[in-house]
Amino acid sequence: MQEEVSALREVPCLFCGVHDEKIRFHDGVYRVVECRRCGHVYVNPRLPTERLHEMYQEEYWTSERAKEFGYTQYLAERPLYLRTYAMRSALIDAYVARPGAVLDVGCAAGFFLKVMHDKGWRTTGIEISKPMVEYARGELGLPDMRRGDLLTVELPERAYDVITLWDVIEHLEDPGAHLARAHQALADDGILVLETQNVASRFARLLGPKWQHYKHEEHLYHFHPETLERLLREAGFRLVENTPKRGGKYVSMGFLVERVGRLHPLLSVLASPLKVFSGASLYVNLRDEMVAVAKKA
Repeated sequence: MQEEVSALREVPCLFCGVHDEKIRFHDGVYRVVECRRCGHVYVNPRLPTERLHEMYQEEYWTSERAKEFGYTQYLAERPLYLRTYAMRSALIDAYVARPGAVLDVGCAAGFFLKVMHDKGWRTTGIEISKPMVEYARGELGLPDMRRGDLLTVELPERAYDVITLWDVIEHLEDPGAHLARAHQALADDGILVLETQNVASRFARLLGPKWQHYKHEEHLYHFHPETLERLLREAGFRLVENTPKRGGKYVSMGFLVERVGRLHPLLSVLASPLKVFSGASLYVNLRDEMVAVAKKA
């Protein structure tokens, strides 16, 4: 950990390219800051690039400190992710008349692609985590899984009717470059669908530094509707829809207990009896996530 702290680096605003920040709050060695010029919210300092890629291999998916980093047991939640993505796939049905080619960027174990494959889509997944790629191929039977990211994987131009990025752009050092590459790969009449957290949401403002999406090692940027639209516009897209609808997900009682513990340790103790119902699940939407649909400008 000491080596990681010494390797932390300061970064300028993603949009303005300058260091003109207003500090929202400190959390250990990290600061959540807001650019005085454009209002973009991001984390300073951040881990070195190689560490940002390395941490998504094994430790991220079975994290012992999931309140701050990664998931406790990501693959164990498979049925819940499949239900969540089945619900979200209805958004795509509203824009695309028939199944075509879909590319999911940062697809993890491929649960969204499994849903789309079962609906008749031709699926392609991109993921930097080797164990997740192997799981998607071996356990879900998804044949076209490619290890890497949009900047390293070769893709045909104008080939995909739908490109999705679920909870991805906040993790990327240069999200604009990735979206520009997605623009090249998207069919001229296709749609881009992305989800990310909304730092301007009521729930985010209510919780302040306790907001569950402040996970400083992995969530590098915190967008709100205006900065998200700017990011899309600068990559060649026009925003068609931005809504918190379908931004929620199905979660287990154990997950709820884990997240409540972020607010206060006492709440975690009070909620611990719910672990008895760990096999139960429910749909939760705090309306602090944005689901954006965009087309080529």
